[in-house]
Amino acid sequence: MDSSLTSYIDQLAQWTGSNSWIIRMFIVILFVLTLDLLQRILLKRLLVKFSRSDNPWDDAFLHSITAPLSLLIWVLGLALAANIAAANSDSAIFNVIEPVRTVGVITSLAWFIIRLIRNIQDNLVEHGLSDDSGIDRSTAEAIGKLLRLSVLITSGLVMLQSLGFSISGVLAFGGVGGIAVGFAAKDLLANFFGGLMIYLDRPFVIGDWIKSPDRDIEGTVEDIGWRLTRIRSFDKRPIYVPNSTFANIAVVNPSRMSHRRIYETIGVRYCDDDKLEAVINDVKKMLENHPEIDTSQTLMVNFNEFGASSLNFFVYTFTKTTNWQKYHDVKQDVLFKISSIISQHGAEIAFPTTTVHLADELPEMK
Repeated sequence: MDSSLTSYIDQLAQWTGSNSWIIRMFIVILFVLTLDLLQRILLKRLLVKFSRSDNPWDDAFLHSITAPLSLLIWVLGLALAANIAAANSDSAIFNVIEPVRTVGVITSLAWFIIRLIRNIQDNLVEHGLSDDSGIDRSTAEAIGKLLRLSVLITSGLVMLQSLGFSISGVLAFGGVGGIAVGFAAKDLLANFFGGLMIYLDRPFVIGDWIKSPDRDIEGTVEDIGWRLTRIRSFDKRPIYVPNSTFANIAVVNPSRMSHRRIYETIGVRYCDDDKLEAVINDVKKMLENHPEIDTSQTLMVNFNEFGASSLNFFVYTFTKTTNWQKYHDVKQDVLFKISSIISQHGAEIAFPTTTVHLADELPEMK
């Protein structure tokens, strides 16, 4: 193919009236520039056309191929121009044309595959979030990272093989060197496998609110890397936690709770003891009929204790929602209704008081 293309370029050079190798190189560069421009225009029009569809694969392919294809066109074109120059020169520098072209082709292909994996991952996650198909972002990112790492390692080995290096020797050196690297970078490896365990066990995913009773860690998970996990605290400060830390601490994931609990102790005055039973019964009925209270869970309203200045009963129940903001709206509504029930029965919520009893007769002073 190179010989036929070279002969065609020679005919064009003769048609111009000059057979100089510089003219032939100029024709090659002009041809490469034109071809690159045409492929960009074509792919741009195809992208506009296919962007109207819901298929995530075609968009990912077109977005991924544009830049690597330009690199491939220029690598092949410049290699052809260099071959033309090499035919008219005895310089040893032109001996690197073939290896450089091979490395360029492999790089273009690997770059395309890596971009394709990234774009498919992003499109699938975005498509899954839009239609609630349950695609997990963390799992998709983990699979994408493993695939990209595999492509990088494979392309590197293919480059070494094409350049004349022995792959078996490289792998043997990697086996011996891996032992030394393992000792020198044990913390790095511990974090790597810690991240792998997070992806496999999935104690939390991106977007979850987590906290640890063992460490001062609480916030929303923003990113799970191979070495660090980034958590955004509620005051918007980032917390960077090495992945190996999660193998040695307890992690609470409130985002996966099934319900939220309302647990309150309320006291009424001692002088309202005759009304307390009716208040407790009405509060329990109110909770059983409340649309946001899950009656299939534990629901308790009971007289609890004789307090220092009040008769205390407790409310123990669960809301249907797990949303933090909505939970507080439901809890507020429940507390307002409890206060209203107490008032309807002519009772009052107690507050700390001290009663001083004086004797009817004071002792005579002598």
